[in-house]
Amino acid sequence: MAEKSTSNYILHASSNQYHWEGNGLLSIKTFSNGKAHYKTNKGYFAVEEGRYLLLNEGPYAISIEERSEVESFCVFFQEHFAGDVLRNMSHSANKLLDDPFNNIPSAAFFEKTYETSNRLMYVLDHLKESASEYTNDLHLLDEQFHLIMEILLMEQTKTFREVGRLDAVHLSTREEIYKRVSIAHEYIRAFYDKRLTLEEIAAISCLSPNHLLRNYSAIYKKTPFQDITERRIAKAILLLKHTDYSMTDITFEIGLNNPVSFSKLFKQHVGLSPLQYRKKVILDKN
Repeated sequence: MAEKSTSNYILHASSNQYHWEGNGLLSIKTFSNGKAHYKTNKGYFAVEEGRYLLLNEGPYAISIEERSEVESFCVFFQEHFAGDVLRNMSHSANKLLDDPFNNIPSAAFFEKTYETSNRLMYVLDHLKESASEYTNDLHLLDEQFHLIMEILLMEQTKTFREVGRLDAVHLSTREEIYKRVSIAHEYIRAFYDKRLTLEEIAAISCLSPNHLLRNYSAIYKKTPFQDITERRIAKAILLLKHTDYSMTDITFEIGLNNPVSFSKLFKQHVGLSPLQYRKKVILDKN
């Protein structure tokens, strides 16, 4: 994979087993039919269908370990491309009373996973389906890269609104806290089905447990362990619906070690025990 390029480019591939480590350009990573795990010098990321990972230029490692093939579609942007697009957008908007791009101080992005908006999904799907047609018309292809970058920059304004929820006085402090809390959030997304402790999550994000709790709640409107629990319950529901795993197997699959505790937790959130829920799913199908 040639990562240092003077032009924008696309990587479209499928694999169920894949490992790579090296330096990459500013890029977005999308996957379907499975997930990929990334590690950077900032933290850990799990990217599944319906979300994308945005990475700035720098080193990273990727790992795919799935039973079936995972389709990857990644877009890489040449150096300075994001800055050029941002300047053009700002210039186009400078006559407006409310310039949304004033909220974006630079084209350095917050590295994290994002929910794929309908607009971005439409453009990426179109590019994926029509990539071969664009090879003969580089101007049309370049337009698509510009459009994707404009969408990414627009969506950063939402992130800056989240930064604004933090109560630190200085913007630089709020941004740094946001980055660290994002690391904790991504760590939870990647490893919620493992046994996690607050101290471990706080250490990963270089925050004290109290500082993490306060700011995590400010950004995500829930505590780290409320987030973990929601993800575990969601995975348990999928396993109950689509597999014949035993209650013990599901307990371990979602990061718990006691089937009785799992059953109580599930009933508390869903209103039915896991066995009752599975029976209901079977009855609803008939």
